[in-house]
Amino acid sequence: MATSAPAPGFHEVQARGLTKLYGRHRALGGVDLTLRAGSLCALLGPNGAGKSTLLGILSTLVRPTSGKVAFAADGRELEPREVRAAIGVLAHEPMVYAELSAVENLLFFGRLYDVADVTRRSAELLDEVGLDAEARVRPARTYSRGMLQRVSLARALLHQPRLLLLDEPFTGLDRAGAQALARTLAAAKRDGRIVLVVSHDLEAIAELCDHVVVLKRGKIVHDEPRDAPFGPAALKQTYLRFTE
Repeated sequence: MATSAPAPGFHEVQARGLTKLYGRHRALGGVDLTLRAGSLCALLGPNGAGKSTLLGILSTLVRPTSGKVAFAADGRELEPREVRAAIGVLAHEPMVYAELSAVENLLFFGRLYDVADVTRRSAELLDEVGLDAEARVRPARTYSRGMLQRVSLARALLHQPRLLLLDEPFTGLDRAGAQALARTLAAAKRDGRIVLVVSHDLEAIAELCDHVVVLKRGKIVHDEPRDAPFGPAALKQTYLRFTE
């Protein structure tokens, strides 16, 4: 499995007073959140709670209506434009080019990010996410949902991001793919990265997450960091307690 040293830059992300309005609809209403290096935060909540909106704002791709996100590094605050190259995002859409193969997609994105030895790095990541050799050279439009998910994960990890934002990353993955992703997330924690995962698959993240945030109707109703992973029983209990 491909591992690397922590990417340079920020060690903490602080969201303060985030609100987001879409017309009269309030997607977020005053969210305060701190994410720290070496921790995996599970962002939980029912559909429509505002989870994807929050990820979009943290990624700097969505502008909040009010509030701000601060990226802390060595006693100073970085501007969003300074940190964009150190953020990896997996959204609902795969964000790969349909006519390009998996290899071609990764080479393209790798050159945009100026990834060193991008050919080797791409091959390592495609091994890590479990995309077979035959599929790697076919156009992405021929891929299944699970195959697209694997390529998207490789794209998100390609430039060794400091902040990793994953929206339902286990969707479409078979057992082997889910296990590979879990190993990747564990390695990201060990490398000292900041990881935020939105997932309804509590079992898949229970042994990894040491920070749980529950979002409901655009507000955080529970925010609990721990020194060790929650585990399946505690994570399920926390989720049910604050969403039912």
